[in-house]
Parts: sequence; structure tokens; C-alpha cells
Amino acid sequence: MDTSERLIRSTQELLRDRGYVGTSPKAIQQRAQAGQGSMYHHFSGKPALALAAIRRTAEELRAETEALLAGGGTALDRIEKYLLRERDVLRGCPVGRLAQDPDIVASEDLRQPVHETFDWLRRRLAEVLADGVARNELPADLDPDATAVTLAAVVQGGYVLARAASSAEPFERAIDGVRKLLGAISQH
Repeated sequence: MDTSERLIRSTQELLRDRGYVGTSPKAIQQRAQAGQGSMYHHFSGKPALALAAIRRTAEELRAETEALLAGGGTALDRIEKYLLRERDVLRGCPVGRLAQDPDIVASEDLRQPVHETFDWLRRRLAEVLADGVARNELPADLDPDATAVTLAAVVQGGYVLARAASSAEPFERAIDGVRKLLGAISQH
């Protein structure tokens, strides 16, 4: 792994664990085992490196999610794959954590990839749900957009509840609850 990659990876981890303010250039350099000169050779400063790390986190989450949603099966099968994917629940969503960071949301540049990722997720979930409606797997009166927002909110809210309780159990219950709701509406 080259220095630039180590810097991005280190920044991804630090942003997730410490937030923007807690991610100092010195901490990044130490974690990446890179000197100050190397960091500034590849990036103009902490904001540029943070943006690269946030974009990478967003790209990775989108790719992982797309692989689950693009797979075979019914719409609900694909949604369930997304809902049940392996997660480090107590660390929170890597992108959702960024949306909770006041320094990231205060910066148009840093917030943009976070917003784009959640917008993409909503659209992609809505596409899968609309496909389920078109195939008669889901009721014709289902609102794919509203349901997609609900699914994203349940997942993100589940992370928050789990972190507050220091237990994955609230997240698991939230996912179980939304799966049962989806199952009930598919029995049209």
C-alpha cells in the first residue's frame, strides 16, 4: 500500500472513530506511518485529505450496498440482503457517523459526498421497491420513495439506538421490525 493510500485509510478510520476535530494531522501521520512531508506532498492539507477519505468511505459503502441490491431474487430478498448485511453496529454506519459530525456538515465540500451517498441509497432502495411493485411482489399502492426513506431511517436510527445502549440489540430489533412490516405489506 502506497503512502497516499495509507493516509486515506488512516483518515477514514480516524474520522469514523474520532470525528473531524479529533482527527489531527499528527494522528493521521502516526497511524499511516507517514511523515508530515509525505502527507503534504499528496494532499494540500487536512481538509483535502478528509475529503478524499470521506469520498472513499462513501464509494465503498455504495459498492457494497449495490452488490446486495443488484443480486437476484425478489425485491424483498434484495432489501433483506441489505438489511441483514454484516455490520459493525456499535461503531455505527461509516457514512452516517460523518453526517452526525458538526464540522463535516458545516462544510459544503465535506458534506457533499455524505449527502450524495444517502440520496443514492434512497433512490436505489426506491428502484428495488418499484421493481417489486411492477412485478406484483408488493402492493400497487406502495410508495417506493417514502418506503425507501423509511428503510434508511430505520437502519440509521438503529445504529444510534445501539450506540446509545452500547448493545447491538436495539439495532437488531429495529431491523427485525422493519422486515416484519415489509413482510406484512407483501402479503397483499
